[in-house]
Amino acid sequence: MIAVTGWRALLYKETLRFWKVGFQTVGAPVLTALLYLMVFGHVLEDHVKVYGTVGYTAFLVPGLVMMSVLQNAFANSSSSIIQSKIMGNLVFVLLTPLSHWGWFFAYVGSSVIRGLAVGLGVFVVTVLFAQPSFVAPVWILVFALLGSAMLGTLGLIAGLWAEKFDQMAVFQNFLIMPMTFLSGVFYSIGSLPPFWQNVSHLNPFFYMIDGFRYGFFGVSDASPWLSLGIVGTAWLVVSAIAIHLLRIGYKIRG
Repeated sequence: MIAVTGWRALLYKETLRFWKVGFQTVGAPVLTALLYLMVFGHVLEDHVKVYGTVGYTAFLVPGLVMMSVLQNAFANSSSSIIQSKIMGNLVFVLLTPLSHWGWFFAYVGSSVIRGLAVGLGVFVVTVLFAQPSFVAPVWILVFALLGSAMLGTLGLIAGLWAEKFDQMAVFQNFLIMPMTFLSGVFYSIGSLPPFWQNVSHLNPFFYMIDGFRYGFFGVSDASPWLSLGIVGTAWLVVSAIAIHLLRIGYKIRG
């Protein structure tokens, strides 16, 4: 029998928190992705070919899946922390002897679970419209895990920093959303002018999307190993920041 440790209990609580309102936290993002696919796929399918032979709708499916994974992983940890701070129930977690590592694993772990659950839902629905191949499924799994962990960690940092929902909206609308939409979800950056290609290469979200898409088609705008190195390094950096903030009790301890 596996003993229930503190971080496992918090992980279960955080997972249950979003799962009890699954229609909103999982169902709604799946519907949003489906609408994107229907609109963009219908308009551009007969006009755009990517990587020479890949149909636009098939190209779009992995991008929408990964976009949903990233956005919902961020939303899970950020919304949980800020709601707990505003409602005042974060004190009950603070009273436990849980270490900052326990906080980190629980909040980021639940974000990974939510991100993957939404991503799987989006894939199941969108695959009805196009069937992308699975050239390298290991890369799909690696980037799905890394991407959701990265955004879950960013959400944790944002939740610790924000003191009200307006501040969280600024973080979401002016950082996460633009970087996600400009990461190549709806297009290959190879179709962009050289200047904007260079700008796209400065966006770490591009490497998450591009590496994930490589797992489906075996073709990408950047080497999957380069993408893995950049995303992995970025996650280690933001993880170090998040763990430090938790250790010092940034904005959660008086």
